[in-house]
Amino acid sequence: MLIAESQSMLFEAPLPLQSGASIRGYSLSYETYGTLNADKSNAVLICHALNASHHVAGVYADQPKNMGWWDNMIGPGKSLDTDRFFVIGVNNLGSCFGSTGPMHTNPDTGRVYGADFPVVTVEDWVNAQARLLDALGIEQLAAVMGGSLGGMQALSWTLQYPERVKHAVVVASAPNLNAENIAFNEVARRAIVTDPDFNDGHFYAKGVVPKRGLRIARMIGHITYLSDDVMNEKFGRELRQAVTHNATGYKYSTQEVEFQIESYLRYQGDKFSEYFDANTYLLITRALDYFDPARAFGGDLSQALARASCKFLLVSFSTDWRFSPARSREMVKALLDNRRDVSYAEIDAPHGHDAFLLDDARYMNVVRSYFDNMAKTLSEGGAA
Repeated sequence: MLIAESQSMLFEAPLPLQSGASIRGYSLSYETYGTLNADKSNAVLICHALNASHHVAGVYADQPKNMGWWDNMIGPGKSLDTDRFFVIGVNNLGSCFGSTGPMHTNPDTGRVYGADFPVVTVEDWVNAQARLLDALGIEQLAAVMGGSLGGMQALSWTLQYPERVKHAVVVASAPNLNAENIAFNEVARRAIVTDPDFNDGHFYAKGVVPKRGLRIARMIGHITYLSDDVMNEKFGRELRQAVTHNATGYKYSTQEVEFQIESYLRYQGDKFSEYFDANTYLLITRALDYFDPARAFGGDLSQALARASCKFLLVSFSTDWRFSPARSREMVKALLDNRRDVSYAEIDAPHGHDAFLLDDARYMNVVRSYFDNMAKTLSEGGAA
């Protein structure tokens, strides 16, 4: 089993942000797996999605059950083989898993940031990641890889630092959010900010947590991560066995938890509210909303992606209605319009958006084959 070790790096110099604000004296938490080769050409950066972190693979020596969120993908002999690649996982600014975020102290005021933490964007995260790579002495990445929001960061890397990326692996992602996705995010945010315990984002000082809002936000999000087929297969219309029903099969209550799917969503919401930060949720969902590289080009994605020069692998899943295959095809077309080297796999999987985190042999083999070819080229001393 791969043993992971969390590390942290402090950056004193201000980081200019897209909003016009800046942040200084911030820390980034990260983990590395594998060995960086002599010419530092085998580094792969992993960008995380909404509620993930820098703990990408393996377990901690003192926490053997705390497994990295992409451990099925990354490790010795796995699709992204850490015996051949040096893999870096970074926790984004504003997160609640180690890097500086709303629950940390603002060095300029001596008070906890809370709602005063500056708004961050995908582009800001990429700039922060680039600074970390600079500090690690890595000038160019063999690949940058991410799923969902992580895929947006991978795409943004190819536009912000085209000369520093040889390959981009973009999984279950999109070039921007459609109106429906923005709407889901807004409903989730309203659930949080209208929780009486939110206290305008300064709930830390009150010693409370807006758990009710976090629960609802997670329930809304979780519904969008699963496909209709998976929900029906796992839960259908099954009733909770613990509920005593009358002869009709129902208890006839507007407030009791009667159906298995209700019980499952409440469980997911309760668990989420115990570990995730409310201000972080607001920051990350808004970063999702803002990402739109084509905006500066009048909505023309082909023009926006003309800056990218690396090779691409894009993967989508047939039942993912949050980041549908059509969105990946938009990116494929825009890249082909610019005569870029693009591989695309559309996996017929039943799991919805969550498929990018799960074991599907076809999906894992596509990624394995792509990195195998990359490793072969590196070993031959060629341009990956």
